[in-house]
Amino acid sequence: MIRILFIGDIVGQLGRKTVANVLPTLKEERAIDFVIANGENATHGRGLNKRHYEQLIEFGIDVITLGNHYDDQEEIRLFIEDANEIIRPYNLVEHYPGEGSKIFKTKDGTKLRVSNVLTQAFMKDRIISPYAAINEIIEKSEPMIHIVDLHGEATSEKQAIGWLFAGKVSAVIGTHTHVQTNDARILENHTGFMCDVGMCGDNEGIIGVEKESVINKMWFDPKTYYEYRKNGPAIFNGVILEIDKKTFATTRIETISINLDVNE
Repeated sequence: MIRILFIGDIVGQLGRKTVANVLPTLKEERAIDFVIANGENATHGRGLNKRHYEQLIEFGIDVITLGNHYDDQEEIRLFIEDANEIIRPYNLVEHYPGEGSKIFKTKDGTKLRVSNVLTQAFMKDRIISPYAAINEIIEKSEPMIHIVDLHGEATSEKQAIGWLFAGKVSAVIGTHTHVQTNDARILENHTGFMCDVGMCGDNEGIIGVEKESVINKMWFDPKTYYEYRKNGPAIFNGVILEIDKKTFATTRIETISINLDVNE
């Protein structure tokens, strides 16, 4: 059995600080073998630059997945090919550097695959079908532990994908909405599933953004820029998957939600 920690969307500087505060202790206390985190909002709430990529790896993250903000920091095109720990969305229509599915090894040599797939409903990206994308990955891969970061809006679409691939992948974990859902479970006695793992960031904001700037933009001044707090009440959201090394099945799934105060 291996124990994998999947961390929800890391949002801005406060999100990065939250991970730095929580992750080392959590890894030790819960005997975590491998860490996956969604980092598509890690740089100022939109995208991932090289400095913050390196920072997240230093914190102890093994793989960083992305999402619809994969290209918001243009410099990522210059370093993603050499950034072995980054997985960008697999099912993009346009040619884009980097890979959308990769094989990794834990410290004991256990192989696992991590894939990053965008959904269709309420999303603006030009993509191929998430069903076709995941099916293609499975057909090309040898059997092994396989974790899919399913990045999208609609819970119904995420559930449909979960059931479509129940028994075929080890876990389908949703990201993007920044709100942790109360539906962690195991499908077909094999596939760990959750509509959205949540986020790491401002716990008194709106999906990680300083709340007054969101409220102003929604109803009073559409030209308002989103702001992100650097310190204050924060939340760390994640999920721990226990997976059988021989059958590749998830045998246990546990949500993590930790509130803390982050200061300089």
